[in-house]
Order: sequence, then structure tokens, then C-alpha cells
Amino acid sequence: MKSKSNINISEKAQWLSGTIGSGSWFLISAEERKYRIQRFSSEGKLECDRLFTLDNGTFDLHIDYQFTFLSHCKECTIIQNGITYKFYHYED
Repeated sequence: MKSKSNINISEKAQWLSGTIGSGSWFLISAEERKYRIQRFSSEGKLECDRLFTLDNGTFDLHIDYQFTFLSHCKECTIIQNGITYKFYHYED
């Protein structure tokens, strides 16, 4: 796992390894009835900051979860308790 010690991002951010050494940090938080997901480069530069909706309302931020593939600025995937959750970019 990539270390957060040299960059300025939340301790709650999770590293998702990409191919050939690439990867990104992902951070999720609740915002009203939606979720804010931020993606940061390996150096901690904010690359994406958007609101997302969830396809299944049983996700709980207070229970361990893991970002997984496919995750990018329009769609993110999280696994929690063996259940795969899809988050989709919310457009007003």
C-alpha cells in the first residue's frame, strides 16, 4: 500500500493500485442524501471531486469498505461485507 506520510490527504483515503505502478487515492464522505467522492493522484493532487448517488441504499460509511475497480470520476465501485456497491456521478 502507498504511504500517506508525505502527502496532505485524509487518513481515511484509500489507495487503489492501477496498472504498471499507477494508482489513485479515493476518499468518500456523506453529503445530504448523496456521497462526495474525491480522487487524488499518488502525490496528493486533487484530480476529481464530485457528488455521487448509490444504486443500493444499504451502504454504511461506518463499516469497513474497500474501493475497487472500476473506479474513476464518473463511476466508483466499493465492496463492503461481500456486497458490491456502484456509485454514479450525480448531475443536477
